[in-house]
Amino acid sequence: MTKELDLRLKGYGLTTAEIIYRLPDHPSLLQSYVWQHYDIAPDFPEMNSFLKFWREKLDGALHSVRYVHNRLITPTDWRALKGEFIIN
Repeated sequence: MTKELDLRLKGYGLTTAEIIYRLPDHPSLLQSYVWQHYDIAPDFPEMNSFLKFWREKLDGALHSVRYVHNRLITPTDWRALKGEFIIN
């Protein structure tokens, strides 16, 4: 099983975050960064880990973070097949 499918089956979904931060040399100017990763709601451990790294290691101070999350496979989307159709 692929890593992505394994994560989806464990309840992870695609999380996209728009991170707005201040430029280190010009703090009055804002810059945007888009981050995307598989994460699990509502705790978002992957995103929180990345934001912790940002605060500790990068110079641009965080201004705001907007995010969206979508579970790509829900329990009703996954089911076992008992047959197949062969065309041609």
